[in-house]
Amino acid sequence: MSDRTADNSVNVDDIIADSDTGGRAPKGAFSRRLLWIVPLIWAIFQLWIASPLRFDVVLLWNNSFFGDIYKLVILNDTQTRAIHLSFAVFLAYIAFPTFKSSPRHHIPIQDWALGLLAAATSGYIWYAYAGIAARTGAPSQLDVVVAVIGILLLMEAARRSLGIPLMAVALFFLSYVFFGSWDGLPDMIRWQGASMNKAMSHMWLTTEGVFGVAIGVSSSFVFLFVLFGSLLNQAGAGNYFLKLAFAALGHLRGGPAKAAVIASAATGLISGSSIANVVTTGTFTIPLMKRVGFPATKAGAIEVSSSINGVLTPPVMGAVAFLMTEYVGVSYVEVVRTAIVPAAISYIALVYIVHLEALKMGMTGTSRMNPVKFMLGAVFIIAISIVIAGGSLMIASYVVGFLGSALGALSFWVILLMMGVGYVAAVRFAAMGPDLEVSIESMQSLPPVREILKTGLHYLMPIFLLMYLLMIERKSPGLSAFWSSIFMLVILATQNPLKSFFRGQSDIGAQFKAGFADIAEGMIAGSRNMIGLAAAMGVAGIIVGAVTLTGIGQVMAEFVEYLSGGNLLAMLFFVAVISIILGMGLPTTANYIVVSSLMAGVVVELGAQNGLIVPLIAVHMFVFYFGIMADVTPPVGLASFAAAAISKGDPLKTGFQAFFYSIRTALLPFLFIFNTDLLLIDVGPYQAIFVFLVAMVAMLLFAAGTMNYFMVKSRLWESAALLLIAFTLFQPGYFLNKIAPEFEQRAGSELFTMAEAAASGDTLRVRMVGEDLSGEPVDARFLLPVGDAGADGATRLDQNAGVSFREEDGKILVDFMQFGGPAEQLGIDFDWEVVELEVPADRMPKELFYIPALLLLLVVYLLQMRRKEPEPELEEVTA
Repeated sequence: MSDRTADNSVNVDDIIADSDTGGRAPKGAFSRRLLWIVPLIWAIFQLWIASPLRFDVVLLWNNSFFGDIYKLVILNDTQTRAIHLSFAVFLAYIAFPTFKSSPRHHIPIQDWALGLLAAATSGYIWYAYAGIAARTGAPSQLDVVVAVIGILLLMEAARRSLGIPLMAVALFFLSYVFFGSWDGLPDMIRWQGASMNKAMSHMWLTTEGVFGVAIGVSSSFVFLFVLFGSLLNQAGAGNYFLKLAFAALGHLRGGPAKAAVIASAATGLISGSSIANVVTTGTFTIPLMKRVGFPATKAGAIEVSSSINGVLTPPVMGAVAFLMTEYVGVSYVEVVRTAIVPAAISYIALVYIVHLEALKMGMTGTSRMNPVKFMLGAVFIIAISIVIAGGSLMIASYVVGFLGSALGALSFWVILLMMGVGYVAAVRFAAMGPDLEVSIESMQSLPPVREILKTGLHYLMPIFLLMYLLMIERKSPGLSAFWSSIFMLVILATQNPLKSFFRGQSDIGAQFKAGFADIAEGMIAGSRNMIGLAAAMGVAGIIVGAVTLTGIGQVMAEFVEYLSGGNLLAMLFFVAVISIILGMGLPTTANYIVVSSLMAGVVVELGAQNGLIVPLIAVHMFVFYFGIMADVTPPVGLASFAAAAISKGDPLKTGFQAFFYSIRTALLPFLFIFNTDLLLIDVGPYQAIFVFLVAMVAMLLFAAGTMNYFMVKSRLWESAALLLIAFTLFQPGYFLNKIAPEFEQRAGSELFTMAEAAASGDTLRVRMVGEDLSGEPVDARFLLPVGDAGADGATRLDQNAGVSFREEDGKILVDFMQFGGPAEQLGIDFDWEVVELEVPADRMPKELFYIPALLLLLVVYLLQMRRKEPEPELEEVTA
């Protein structure tokens, strides 16, 4: 990045190193080679364990003169997690200095010792697995010592790579584990405490703590997606998406800021870190925004808001998409479908906010487009892109299906040949023009969009392959990322030699050599990007282990209920605030793990007691959104600090401005909690289009209301009217519920009859009363799935909801629940009584309230158009 301009003299490489890859750059040959070799071996190891071919290789070794060597490479999930964490903590000690003042050009002896010890303790489960399994629940003294040392070193590794916040949170929860029985604590949060043996066994020697779901997802899925993104970036895809966005939007009013939004969206698709997203795109976008007139704080804030949304955007969502499949128990496709509409309308609204800012500051561009036409054009392009992408995936599925039925096993090689021919053709197309430069100066005179588009069509192929494997073939995320990464390795090795060949150049051999160097650099960068992330996953496991061991989740529910006084909106507000506080300073994945472990159950439990029944995935999206808002919010908005370092603006002012721009993002979780149509839950394709269009219009009006600018500067009552219209479009049922009740009540004794009569895939909304484990009364509502029709009501509830009932003295009581079944996950307990069922009431469509809202919008529009002055012709402006 040495070719940055003077106005961006901040050392961006240092920001990236400090936040992601490690700030140590030793000059000694041995240390420098080790920091090159170990990450490369880690990447190769992760590709090896993800490879579907490794079992064939192992079988070959097992039947050859290699003897028992196959035992070293046959690893179960727990052992794989241990090796994964060993690599991470070792690299954390040698790649990240102890303090900012610690040496960066050599590795002190104590860091070597601590790194090796940390790797040994993290790998303990791998090489002592049989013994640990044999003494489950009765750890030896060595087990406990290793666990204590391992946890301490893991937290220090997280501190070095991520800073103090995550380590501080883990220390707080560990303190609660050991000292939660202290008499000085309030009765509400006191528990009996745990012995050292019990706590360490739970945290380190089982899959309930450090080596639980989080580190499992990290080793199975997350690493491969980070590696895939790193390889894409190494190949030049990041620069390609950035140039494409600037070529398409840079000529418009406030164009660089609009391009920053789109470029951050594209980067966010392959990035797992909001900070990395800010630094990667902000290096280019922030100086260009400043050049066209945006103040430093607003330029940084726009980049921060864009980058935060990149983490919320499918398909990767900062790797949270894959964690959510494990925690919620839904398919990956379901997670993507749930997240797509909020992310899309939030990005469109941010582009509109940028446009309004440009209008308020009187900016011009070389081309000026009517805002309505611009937004309609943007929506049209998005819609066409979705149709083209979806259509291409469907066509590919038909082609693959036809070839499979026609050619059998031979079809694989035919498909591989077709992909190869398509790739070579795309590279030949790219070779017709010059390669894209990587510099800010090159942004000033970009070629037309079509010229830039053709230079990187081959970058879209591995992304298309990833989407095909995930969405059509429904392969596991790990396997999909593996084959996509392999494709990227091929691209890195061959794209430049092929370009040289098609251009008639003679340096093909040198380009091959450079290609393999790019492969190594991309794999090393991917591994180093994973150091802090893997350490965060491990430390998050400590927090999750403390939650499961102590039952503090129930304490959080009681605490929020006390704060909110039982008011539903107040409860959601406090959950949002606590999620922001918990997420401060944490990387995306650790952020989600912490807030979902502590706060998701609170929303489910207290919501059910207030009559609010929300699908679990909507609850997880709610806390995830607010956890991510911590990256924006002062005083610990890390993404805001990174942007301020580039823009040279005030960090706190940048953070507050970014939070103001992100209000639309903070609004969305409240909206989809009360209107799950926004998450496309139980919504058909045509209704999904309608929901998207209405939600988009509502979000644009909300943005106009908060920005106090619509067609012209708004009067106070006009801004209030725009906010009211937006609320009505988002939640028309609110007003209908004031007129007619949403549900009708039926007697609890009708449970089995209604379960038997329910259509396939339906749910029953039941109100139940009983007592919780502490003897406190419970009165809550739940959704019980009944599955496919064809059986009696009791059977359908038992098989699909995981709960059976008994009739006793005219009451319907919970008799038995399946362990881990839907009913148990909802928090239902034995002997609770079904007192009533609620069925949707027959009432007028809620969409009728759109009519008065749109009429009010028409009034505001006409009044503002009367005050709008005609704009001068573009020629006069540019002259």
